[in-house]
Amino acid sequence: MNGPIAEGGKHGAGKHGAGKHGGGKRGPGAEGRKLSRSFGWLALLGTLLVIAGVIGLIYTGVATLTSMLLFGWLLLIGGLVGLAHAIESRGTNYFWLGVVVAALNLAAGVVVIRHPEGTAEALTMFAALLFLTGGVFRLVGSVVVRGPQMGWTLLQGAFGLLLGLLVLFDWPHSSLYVLGVFFSLALLFDGLGLIAIGIGGRRIVSLVSDRLDVPGPTTDSPPKAPGNGQK
Repeated sequence: MNGPIAEGGKHGAGKHGAGKHGGGKRGPGAEGRKLSRSFGWLALLGTLLVIAGVIGLIYTGVATLTSMLLFGWLLLIGGLVGLAHAIESRGTNYFWLGVVVAALNLAAGVVVIRHPEGTAEALTMFAALLFLTGGVFRLVGSVVVRGPQMGWTLLQGAFGLLLGLLVLFDWPHSSLYVLGVFFSLALLFDGLGLIAIGIGGRRIVSLVSDRLDVPGPTTDSPPKAPGNGQK
């Protein structure tokens, strides 16, 4: 009797130890929940960007000034980082080039922060000229080349030319809303993209987790001995 009891005790102890060992590992369900939370935060960030984009489209003047201030601070921070890198690389051939580029970024950042309205007017003029030149090149190129996408290229060229003329004829008043509209639209579409990625990622993680949680065939029962039950 001691033999089977001892073997049963050993077998139970082995199961208990295996249970403890397996419990220390993180299963696929925990990793799936963690990944799902990450996609949830991504969708939340996209929602905030969409809200900011909608508010910017309503208050275009505030969005324009905000975009100019952000642009100025980015130039200022980039100049400081570039200056630090230039100081670290002193003694090389690129030291003075790094110093000059960093100084230009710092100066441009200070000017943009101190005069956001003037900077918006200059950038709006640059955008209008860019739309005009791009529209003219598309129109001329589509007529000269006459490719399979001629109609679409003509439409793009006409739209760019019309947009450039509208912005230019209303300048400098157009500088109060043009950059703000572009900035708000960028926030809106980026937010929609993040929401789509977050929701799609959560669905994929849920489907994979459901498949991994399906129990498989149990193999704990000992195999039957050949001839068991036969007389």
